[in-house]
Amino acid sequence: MSEQALMDGRSDGKAGLETQALQELRRKLKYFFMSPCEKYQTRGRKPWKLMLQILKIAIITVQLISFGLSNEMMVRFTEENLVTFKHLFLKDFQHRNSVYSIYTERQVHDHISHAIMRYLTLQNVMVGNHAIERNHGFFTPLSICQEFYRHDNISPGNETFDIDPHVQKECIYVYPVKPFQEEAFPKLANFTLDFKRLLSVKIYLKLKNINLQTVGHDELPDCYNFCIMIELDNRAQSGQIKVSLSSDVEISVCKDWNISGSNAVSHLLLVVAFDSLVILSCLLSLTLCVRSLNTGVQLLSEYSRFVSAHCGRSFCWSERMEFIDGWYILIIISDTLTVTGSALKICIHSKELVSYRVCSTLLGTATVLVWMGVLRYLGFFQKYNILIRTLQAALPSVIRFSLCAVLIYLSYCFCGWVVLGPHHENFRSFNRVVYCLFSMINGDEIYSTFSKLRERSWVVWLFSRIYVYSFISIFTYMVLSLFIAIITDTYDTIKQDSAVMSELQMFMADSRSAPACRVDDTEKKDDPVGCICHCCDSH
Repeated sequence: MSEQALMDGRSDGKAGLETQALQELRRKLKYFFMSPCEKYQTRGRKPWKLMLQILKIAIITVQLISFGLSNEMMVRFTEENLVTFKHLFLKDFQHRNSVYSIYTERQVHDHISHAIMRYLTLQNVMVGNHAIERNHGFFTPLSICQEFYRHDNISPGNETFDIDPHVQKECIYVYPVKPFQEEAFPKLANFTLDFKRLLSVKIYLKLKNINLQTVGHDELPDCYNFCIMIELDNRAQSGQIKVSLSSDVEISVCKDWNISGSNAVSHLLLVVAFDSLVILSCLLSLTLCVRSLNTGVQLLSEYSRFVSAHCGRSFCWSERMEFIDGWYILIIISDTLTVTGSALKICIHSKELVSYRVCSTLLGTATVLVWMGVLRYLGFFQKYNILIRTLQAALPSVIRFSLCAVLIYLSYCFCGWVVLGPHHENFRSFNRVVYCLFSMINGDEIYSTFSKLRERSWVVWLFSRIYVYSFISIFTYMVLSLFIAIITDTYDTIKQDSAVMSELQMFMADSRSAPACRVDDTEKKDDPVGCICHCCDSH
């Protein structure tokens, strides 16, 4: 055999190996990017991840509804207690939205005396199961604290004042005694109020209660610690003292409990078993998604080596991201939140923890992500994929456009807060300005903004009209229209360019469906690898 024939044989063998490796890589890539239905038709592989995601939607939604009902009972119990405290400790309180205020010294003393008397006679007047907090066997006292200026000499008639702005605080404590009698009311001779210097009077007390309504739903009750504060605010020195009551709630595990003839224990075991099923399904989903991401990273490395060796070019960021499925990352985050929230939920139902807010946040966020994760499987169908592709393509333009719109929006917020704040309650604080202007963009608060404005001068009247009309014209007619136009243009572009393939899709296509290559010489005609690289470069 001649040397030339040997070299031709080696060349043919090398080309055959390269062609075989090329086909094997193309086969792996095509199978990796197949939809679950296509994988089932090709190899008979059942779509386990799809079925698992559907199962997760069902059980996680049921879990969230169950926890939401329990959380609703907790919130309702807390709000009802707050209303009870207002009617109990605030004299002549009426449940209304307006500011509750008093205006005379006698009213201030009457309100303080009323709160003290209610505290001392709590067990005789309460219709609930409230009790005063005990600490090491002793009742926690009611504390009354006043804040006032250290020195104050004000003469409005002479338009003179001499004031020391340092604030002093003075407190006294009232301990409950048994039996609770009206004669036990203390004479607060050592607690006097100097209204010329007075800033505020705050009354602190602590009560306990048990949420027994959960027993009717076969759940173990929680113990509630209410830290109540009554504030008489006189910081403005305007002759109007604002009265408010607030309550901080601490939920704790009851020390000792016994429920006769109840299915609470059986219900607890059923809830724990169901939450354990949720945790197991999420762990299985997490494992499958991590495995798929790992497979994508391996294929990315193999395809990158191939392109670097045969095409002599490097990967761009968009090509690399085709191998990293963002939906898998979304599902992994959802599964992590669900597992953490379900573990907290088990601890809450077994009364090991009482982190209702943290648990509800985790489970609520996880449920949103689970439902959104199913869009990945709908995206395999062309008619359903148009929404996802539109959002992905329009996102950069929307972000750039929103940045410019936010700058204009903030300028109007600051201007309205400073200029119209003294004349309109909707512009009294910066947060309220933000809410008001956002409502005006959506067509709300326009008429009330005009009608509530106190027209004190023609300057304010003219400025308010120019301010509101210009804001509505810019954001309602221009910004929103341009925002919709961006989405619409992106949607039309995607519909027209739906047949355009990326370089990776061109590589995965076989010779019958791949775009034709321009063959300049015999060497490229006989080299399928070079032909693929040539197609990619020309594209």
